[in-house]
Amino acid sequence: MRKLTGYAGLVVGVMGIVMSLYHVYARLTPAAPDTLVLRYIALVFCLVLAFILFPFRSSTPLDEESTRLEDTDAPSTIPWLDLGLAGLSIGCMSYFFIAYEYLTMRYPTAHPLHWMDFAIGTLLIVLVLEATRRTLGMALPILGLLFIVYALVGPWLPGPLRHKGLSYEILLDQTIFTSEGLFGIPLGVAASYVILFIIFGAFLEKSGAGQFFMNMANALAGAQRGGPGKVAVVSSSLFGTISGSAVANVMVDGWLTIPMMKRTGFKPEAAAAVEAVASTGGQIMPPVMGAASFVMAEFLGVPYSHVMLAAAIPAIFYFGALFAAIHFNASRAGLRGIPKSELPKLSEIMWAQGHLLAPVVTIFLLLLEGFTATYAALVATAVVMYAWLLGRWVWPLLAAGVAVWVLDAGPWSWVILAAIGIAGSFARPGGAGRVRQLVTTDGPAALVNGAYQTVPVAMATATAGIMIGIILQTGLAIRFTSFLVDFAGGQLFIALLITMVAAVLLGTALPTTPAYIMLAALLIPALIKLGVPPMAAHMFAFYFGCLSAITPPECLAVYAAASISRCSVWAAGWQAVKFGAAGFIVPFFFVYYPALLFMGPWTEIAIAAVTGLIGVIALAAALEGYLIRPATWLERGMFLTGALLLIDPGLITDLAGFGVLGAALLLQKRRPAIDMARPAIPG
Repeated sequence: MRKLTGYAGLVVGVMGIVMSLYHVYARLTPAAPDTLVLRYIALVFCLVLAFILFPFRSSTPLDEESTRLEDTDAPSTIPWLDLGLAGLSIGCMSYFFIAYEYLTMRYPTAHPLHWMDFAIGTLLIVLVLEATRRTLGMALPILGLLFIVYALVGPWLPGPLRHKGLSYEILLDQTIFTSEGLFGIPLGVAASYVILFIIFGAFLEKSGAGQFFMNMANALAGAQRGGPGKVAVVSSSLFGTISGSAVANVMVDGWLTIPMMKRTGFKPEAAAAVEAVASTGGQIMPPVMGAASFVMAEFLGVPYSHVMLAAAIPAIFYFGALFAAIHFNASRAGLRGIPKSELPKLSEIMWAQGHLLAPVVTIFLLLLEGFTATYAALVATAVVMYAWLLGRWVWPLLAAGVAVWVLDAGPWSWVILAAIGIAGSFARPGGAGRVRQLVTTDGPAALVNGAYQTVPVAMATATAGIMIGIILQTGLAIRFTSFLVDFAGGQLFIALLITMVAAVLLGTALPTTPAYIMLAALLIPALIKLGVPPMAAHMFAFYFGCLSAITPPECLAVYAAASISRCSVWAAGWQAVKFGAAGFIVPFFFVYYPALLFMGPWTEIAIAAVTGLIGVIALAAALEGYLIRPATWLERGMFLTGALLLIDPGLITDLAGFGVLGAALLLQKRRPAIDMARPAIPG
């Protein structure tokens, strides 16, 4: 990104503030614009910011969901070409507002298009693809161009790819001038949900929550065996609430955790792998996950809270297995933790900074209570600001707010609570300075960052929307589903393997959100046709799209961590696959047993969660070759067998799994006595 200063920086900063405030206002006011207009406004803001902030040639962000778009050495001035493209974006999008009635009242497939429609539609496609290239690199716009070519040359393609073909007129009409293409669900999710959660994350980061999470993780796990690695797990799972991005977590946590791990004896590739795997979990860790999770909720037609709950048990398995793998790896290598004298005390941290947990608790409880994701994000952002201003006195204010809600005391009660909070912030020592800082510097900076960080997400969803429109119009999704079902011979496991490979391959070339959108259009319908519950099918593809961040060769989170650890990317990548093995196995089990996604009776869910957690710990022991002492190959095989049996829910498999693990544990306990009884070898 360009680091703009002076008048240009001021103008663009104001634009970012206006963009953020408008989207907050649009979700609060009853007079909000309709869905299509909101998507128009979001796109014009993001196009202008993309051309102004991102130079024609530069290094691009590693991840579209990153909350820290790193500055490059790009010049701080804006070339005339980029200003011209920004102006062209405004002019192009103005047509949609001027001709809104014409575009919305006509029949969706009315032809022929007006010559102005041809010009505007073509220009908008070019602008969107170029803005996507600047913010995310070449892969996604090239894929978008390939889909456009596919739509036009359909009659000349071989086999199942052949279709009757779309004329350029129909292609523009359906992908640009309806809500089934560029302005479809993906862009709508970015405009309605994602930007509000990014603003929430920006305010939370400005409040110092990132440092608080790191301090709390150090106090909880730093002194344990392999402590710095466990700190990375705890802090990354918490920091995922802010970012929902693997690379962002690495770049924030890694600078602290990786040197600590190396200092206490971790190999450089192991330190990088631990941080990469822990940071990747931020995308699958509730309550705030990656942007693709919000798209998933829209595709499924369910509240976001359903997606959040479905992801909870697999996320616990993922981080539980990683935590155990770090412990076993450190135990086998004889590593120690950080000296307690160098660590903060948990009680002191919670007393001084515990109020920063209030926003996370708020957003979690609101989502569980069934409030919409947008409402939860807005309220949690307000709680961030109050936590910032009031410190630990935010807890009584929250308790009063809960009481007002339970008693249904009316809207004026909320106004009174807000006034009490503001008055309390002034009454607090130094409170006036905090209010001034929030209003004049930190608050506007958070709004600016929220807008800037939304741009790559919006461009990814806009380009993905073009491809989705083409898939729908050409019937590719139906043919692809039939082809996959036939190729798999009706065997679900084969279809799952194909989906896994496709998700990882797409994830290596694309950010998680467009990769998931492609899978949702092409492969997930086949899984559903084979009997997989829709939530499980979507979650399966989402998981492997996220895990591509740690899967060689294009493992973006590992690249970021290896650059900090100064080690081989390949060595760190394969170590990351081993540390994150549970993430590659658990999705297969929740497809066959949806209780792992909170679907079914509570007793089944509880039993599946407990036995599965023991199973993933046994899996970590098998891969690391250590449980209570170094394991033989026989014991590792028994750990692996017991792990798979326990992760697979069911009474028989659970009993068999416990039996195999018990036998392996008995072998481990008896082996030292056998070794001691063995006579010494002469010489």
